[in-house]
Amino acid sequence: MRVHVATDHAGFEFVQGLVAHLRDAGHDVVDHGPESYEPQDDYPAFCIAAGEAVVADPGSLGVVVGGSGNGEQIAANKVVGVRAALAWNLETARLARQHNDANVVAVGARQHSVEEATALVDAFLAEPFSGDGRHARRIGQVGAYERGERPVPPAGA
Repeated sequence: MRVHVATDHAGFEFVQGLVAHLRDAGHDVVDHGPESYEPQDDYPAFCIAAGEAVVADPGSLGVVVGGSGNGEQIAANKVVGVRAALAWNLETARLARQHNDANVVAVGARQHSVEEATALVDAFLAEPFSGDGRHARRIGQVGAYERGERPVPPAGA
């Protein structure tokens, strides 16, 4: 699987090891930056580039990493078609794919050990979307909103 990754200074060291881990696991990894450690860098350009690449590359997934993962998730989610989820444990990593068909996972490198953060990414990449009708319907509503349509709640809600 092709995996698009991006980070900032807070996740730079972790992502270097993650890229090697993912390649060793057989993934085709595209690193959207940064290319070197810069303590004052800004994550939006890197995370937006990774998000755009995921949307343009059907079947691929993305990983964005920062200190908390929050800003990186927000930046990636500005790209139409990205469904980025912040994973903080194995269950949230799996549910992001299973229920939300998330195509990008955000991880906080300062919130987890290297082993824990790697396990979150592995769990996200390994989990398929369930395809359950209620989840597909909700994802469709989010997509409709991105196209300028206002979702309508079901009758009685």
